[in-house]
Amino acid sequence: MMRAATTGLGWLRPAGWGLVALALLTPLVAMQFTREVAWTASDFLFAAGLLVGAGLLIELAVLKVRNRTGAAIIAGVVVLAVLLIWAQGAVGIF
Repeated sequence: MMRAATTGLGWLRPAGWGLVALALLTPLVAMQFTREVAWTASDFLFAAGLLVGAGLLIELAVLKVRNRTGAAIIAGVVVLAVLLIWAQGAVGIF
C-alpha cells in the first residue's frame, strides 16, 4: 500500500473504490426515477460481491506483482472478466 503512495499513484486506490460505490449506487438512484430498472436485493448482493471481489483481486495484484506492467495486465483481465460476467447477467450474451 505504501508503494502506490510513494510512486504518485496513491489516488488510484480511492478512485477505484469510488467507482465500485458509484456502480452500485447508479441502479439504486435509477430505480427512484424509472420502472425500467428493477433490481432486487439479490441483484445488489451479486453486483457487490462481483465488484468488491474484483477490487480485492486488483489490490492483491498491485501489492504482490512487482512489475507495474504485469499488475496492469492482471487488472485489465479482471476488469474484462467483470464486464463479461455483468453483461451475461444483464442480457445473457452467451
